Amino acid sequence: MANPLTTAGFPDVLDPRFREITDGEFAVEQDRISEFYSMETPSQLTERWSSLSPMGLYNEFSGAVNYDGPDQQYDVSATHREYAKGVEVERLLVEFDQFGIIDTRFKLLARSARQSRQVHAARIFNNAFSNDTTFYNHSEAVALCSNSHTTERSGVSTSTGFDNLVTSALSPTALRSAYTQFRKFKDAAGQPIDGHAPGMLLVPVDLRDRADEIVRTKTGLDTAEGNVNTESGRYNVVDWIRLTDSNNWFICNQPEMKDSLKWFDKVPVEFARVEDFDTVQAKYRGYMVYTLGYGDWRFILGGQVS
Repeated sequence: MANPLTTAGFPDVLDPRFREITDGEFAVEQDRISEFYSMETPSQLTERWSSLSPMGLYNEFSGAVNYDGPDQQYDVSATHREYAKGVEVERLLVEFDQFGIIDTRFKLLARSARQSRQVHAARIFNNAFSNDTTFYNHSEAVALCSNSHTTERSGVSTSTGFDNLVTSALSPTALRSAYTQFRKFKDAAGQPIDGHAPGMLLVPVDLRDRADEIVRTKTGLDTAEGNVNTESGRYNVVDWIRLTDSNNWFICNQPEMKDSLKWFDKVPVEFARVEDFDTVQAKYRGYMVYTLGYGDWRFILGGQVS
């Protein structure tokens, strides 16, 4: 049996106005995905990746080399998911749209696609304090921000340096303490990470003013005596409307964030049109297929504020 013909396979059939409006609307909206995630090439329905631990310290040479090898760390699997949305329009309304109604519907269809992607991109942060498995399964099986992180390398103590969770409200004191905690993260072999420091303060819009006050005030933030504010200029403050908790906050190392967060676009967004033969109704739809996940947790420290 032959496959049915669809306008997705024949782009010239698509209403030029529909394509122009939807493509334009989709492109101009703010996109945190490309800013935060590494855009990966999809290869299979369920994407899989893992990491290797660093090697231990050198042993003093006593006539024979001590051989070591990196251990495989946690496995991640992320299954692609499909998303779709459509609108139906009378043919005559398409032909005689005097008030821009159809153009507005096209814009809303494209905007909904972008919004859906941003919501899913923010999911890792909004669910950072629970073991979320909607898109991915992480074999460590703890929350992204947790005081229970482990290592697959034997003989390594996780009593210190494996905790990226705090519970204090955002304040100068909390931020100073979090900075020190972040700097003391250890790698999977239990060693401190040279040069490892946060440079982004990620907050919901509710905390933007407070974050700016902390980061931009040079002196006298805590007292009237003009004491130096050590957090001044240390962070780039980023607010994100997609963060749903008004109190939670994060500090991140952005280059490491892009190494850890992975986004796989199998079908980034595809717009198509078809006409019902009997009713002459025009149907317009958007369709997307993608998945996402993270590898290593050390790019982030999260403040979960009750």
